[in-house]
Amino acid sequence: MTLDDARYIRQEVMAHNKWFEECIPMIASENLMSPLAKEMLISDFADRYAEGLPGKRYYQGNIFVDRVEEKATEMAKKLFKSDFADLRPISGTVANMAVLFAFAEPGDTITTCALAQGAHISTCEFGAFGQRAVRSVNYPFSVEDMNLDVDGTIKLLKKEKPKIAQFGLSVFLFPPPVKELKPTFDEIGCLVWEDCAHVLGLIAGGQFQKPFDDGIQIVSASTHKTFPGPNHGIILASNITEEQEKKIQKAVFPGVTSSHHLHAMAALAISLAEMDVFAKDYASQACKNARALGQSLHELGVPVLCPDLGFTRSHAIAVDVSQFGGGKECAQLLEDANIICNKNMLPSDTSAVRPSGLRFGAQEMTRIGMKEDDMKDVASFIARVVRKEDPKKVKEDVKAFKKNFTGIKYCFNEGEPAYGYHKLVE
Repeated sequence: MTLDDARYIRQEVMAHNKWFEECIPMIASENLMSPLAKEMLISDFADRYAEGLPGKRYYQGNIFVDRVEEKATEMAKKLFKSDFADLRPISGTVANMAVLFAFAEPGDTITTCALAQGAHISTCEFGAFGQRAVRSVNYPFSVEDMNLDVDGTIKLLKKEKPKIAQFGLSVFLFPPPVKELKPTFDEIGCLVWEDCAHVLGLIAGGQFQKPFDDGIQIVSASTHKTFPGPNHGIILASNITEEQEKKIQKAVFPGVTSSHHLHAMAALAISLAEMDVFAKDYASQACKNARALGQSLHELGVPVLCPDLGFTRSHAIAVDVSQFGGGKECAQLLEDANIICNKNMLPSDTSAVRPSGLRFGAQEMTRIGMKEDDMKDVASFIARVVRKEDPKKVKEDVKAFKKNFTGIKYCFNEGEPAYGYHKLVE
């Protein structure tokens, strides 16, 4: 590795920063941290190590780490109205693995959604569920509602009597009908777990659902989607026993983590503090923007799922672009126009490689100040591209539009540049 190699890496990263300044960011699983949170990532916490819980570490040198983690845990419980929080998982999937290690043995039955219904890959045979060798049974699903068939799900739960009933999606348009299912959970005595990675920030802001009031006992999540924190994970819980809390802690360490990326944990702590102040306004606007985007695309003749239900109650919408060449082709054309989204399976699809859908998220656009009227412009750009207008021409219009949205919002450093330093090293 030479200095030239290092310079090349830095130039490529800075070029990426510059590119995203000129793009419309619509990946539903991404967001922007605040400058203050990013500062934590380059602090000395990044160079240190901690194993175990505060006050019970296996390493010395954690005096201030312990204070930060204890404060962050306190803030998480307050923000999410939970009895328990563990901020040590280093990603959402690691959080899912910890819950699996804590409560599921190989061969146990877990009910969950199917991949084509919008589930996360960690719940599939080739993901964490398969690695734990649990028996995964999928809920019946209503394609029209993009949600569970309640009557069918009740029948399935009574038939299978799962050890764990698991919920949560990557295409998370509507809250799962947990309230309606709670009497069945109580009857069969299963643990109720939801992966809230996509909607964690919406929950913090009082949008979408109140999982612990609805009957969820355990929430796992990543912290960088609608929750605008670092790439990290979290586990929250209420209405579980002290023994179950200890099982989670043991599953996190030494089960699926060693040191838990202290710099990211500190960045998460800053993000928790900011969301305590800004979450309500931010989450509300993200949901309004998603619905406005769905409506604008619908009016332009681009099929958006669930028009009769208002398209979504979250930050995300799902779009059927099968008539325009499919998700793979359209996602690439949109990237060529500086519109960043992803291809996505819809319930009728059988191939994740060539799906018929696209998934769009409004959370990062909201973070840089876009409102409902701006969604009309965004929808117009998307419609032009999928109808095969030259992406290079649309790209110039996108770049001009994006110049109006350069500062970050809903944080303590409001107005500072959203995409950071981008001057290339000569």
